[in-house]
Amino acid sequence: MENLTPMVQQYQRIKASYNDCILFFRLGDFYEMFYEDAKKASAILDLVLTSRGKDPSGKIPMCGVPYHSAESYIAKLIKAGLKVAICEQMEDPKQTKGMVRREVVRIVTPGTVMEQGGVDDKQNNYILSFVMNQPEIALSYCDVSTGELKVTHFNDEATLLNEITTINPNEVVINDNISDNLKRQINMVTETITVRETLSSEIYSVNQTEHKLMYQATQLLLDYIHHTQKRDLSHIEDVVQYAAIDYMKMDFYAKRNLELTESIRLKSKKGTLLWLMDETKTPMGARRLKQWIDRPLISKEQIEARLDIVDEFSAHFIERDTLRTYLNQVYDIERLVGRVSYGNVNARDLIQLKHSISEIPNIKALLNSMNQNTLVQVNQLEPLDDLLDILEQSLVEEPPISVKDGGLFKVGFNTQLDEYLEASKNGKANSLQMV
Repeated sequence: MENLTPMVQQYQRIKASYNDCILFFRLGDFYEMFYEDAKKASAILDLVLTSRGKDPSGKIPMCGVPYHSAESYIAKLIKAGLKVAICEQMEDPKQTKGMVRREVVRIVTPGTVMEQGGVDDKQNNYILSFVMNQPEIALSYCDVSTGELKVTHFNDEATLLNEITTINPNEVVINDNISDNLKRQINMVTETITVRETLSSEIYSVNQTEHKLMYQATQLLLDYIHHTQKRDLSHIEDVVQYAAIDYMKMDFYAKRNLELTESIRLKSKKGTLLWLMDETKTPMGARRLKQWIDRPLISKEQIEARLDIVDEFSAHFIERDTLRTYLNQVYDIERLVGRVSYGNVNARDLIQLKHSISEIPNIKALLNSMNQNTLVQVNQLEPLDDLLDILEQSLVEEPPISVKDGGLFKVGFNTQLDEYLEASKNGKANSLQMV
């Protein structure tokens, strides 16, 4: 270390804490990668591999990507099953003497992608954890982008594998090493298995204290999510407990051969049962349909209740057609709310949220005109009038994509903001006149 430049020493100190990640090390307008990270990333991202300085072993391999277009590069690395630690400059280089302080502000993993282009709108991006105390096993899973959080428990490894196959997570988190045989079978579903050996001291409210193992599985999952995301995740919902025995069991081979959601030959949705049935109008509906196909009901009472709802809509052609028109104006509310909570929402996301919740009164009124006994479980919609009023009063209809570009709020919404904008505008104009 003594023979290395201060910047390379800083890089190596940070990298030592994130050895299982590709480290995106911010240098000015670029995220740079070094050593083995650079070799691996350059091959996947088709980047030119260069070098910077030397260490005792020779020139240091290096490659980089512009920070403003990093999302697309990160998405490719995640798709390759890798993790990316994003290390930012925490100080303004122009205002700092000596080495700029840098910190990892987020770890992007296959199971925690939040960016709009990094996840498929029509399917969930699940991350799953399980803990074992033979013969008992508890399993918890979450979609960070929508906030869905569930937990269950059972007493055999076969059910564990069936659940992992059904949930189809992009990442599995465990608290101990597992047998090679179990790992091999899990790898048939996902390549990313993360061992989280230590937990933080923070306690998360998971409402499962009556069952210790389920609490541990959910605690392990939430602790890992907070460790990697390093920000507020208040959109994650209260954990919902379910019983695996309430649904049809299907192992990996049965699901694959039935081609329910993925074709064997094409490795895509085309030609599957989901492809045939999916006439949904919203991403939320598409994800729910996939969940139902992946996890068929076996309770006669629940099946008949669902069919009663289908029958009600079948008998009301005009209402059904009108409802589809309303739903065409509804965007992905689940993930929009997730991005708002997460802090990576853009101006057009907020406009989409406004248009979506403005349709709630129409949808609620239409459902109220139909059989209330049959539709009681699908008509528990909150109007969100207060939120809609704020969005309508504050936002211009066609804002720029980035909130950093300005021009998001209407004139007259906030007096102080209007004064700042006027001062900024007049200040520039006066400066030009003086020149």
